Amino acid sequence: MSQASGFFVTFEGIEGAGKSTLAQGLYDFLSREGWPVKLTREPGGSAVGEAIRAILANPDFKEITPLTEVLLLSASRSQLVEQFIRPQLGEGNIVICDRFSDSTRAYQGFGRQVHQREIGELADMCTWGVKPDLTLLIDIDPELGLGRVRTRSVQSLTQMDRFENMDFGFHERVREGFLEIAQDEPARFRILDGHLEKDVLLGKVIQIVSKEISRIIPHPHKLTFDRTMLE
Repeated sequence: MSQASGFFVTFEGIEGAGKSTLAQGLYDFLSREGWPVKLTREPGGSAVGEAIRAILANPDFKEITPLTEVLLLSASRSQLVEQFIRPQLGEGNIVICDRFSDSTRAYQGFGRQVHQREIGELADMCTWGVKPDLTLLIDIDPELGLGRVRTRSVQSLTQMDRFENMDFGFHERVREGFLEIAQDEPARFRILDGHLEKDVLLGKVIQIVSKEISRIIPHPHKLTFDRTMLE
């Protein structure tokens, strides 16, 4: 493990996979159980990162090039790692992050076809050696994921963001990219079926993460999973 005594969990997946909801659900559960846990997201997680996120998501900025995306994401990541993730892990906390460097590899590498070497070099520069201990990939068919995104957009009366608006082929390449990345690092990844009911999927997430963190961090008291905790 590269980050002192903490534990770093990341969630990955295409648009509409439900990873943000699961990350929040995991955080809520671990907090209730008394674990020292923090939640953040990429891009974002800091004032600088959130400003960058707004630029990247803006559907009016259609002219942003793939390499510019990588550079902006790397800047946000550098700020988040140095300002938040490294200090929290150094204090022995569990850090949950909604997306991390694997998203750049999948979205900009496979989806936008930026060379993986360039992405990797920037990632090494920006992460200070910090890597996830565990990555949960929520896998879902792009058609269903994008359908969820469209429904959410209509219900909330908000625009779909710049990535959500990209063509279907882009989202298919991103999904394939995530699966290829996961196959290359089976010790770190757990692939979960994003088509499952939300409470069932969250239960699986909690069981996986609870087992892993118990090996690293002394738990505050005996942790038992009960489905009523999700209610």
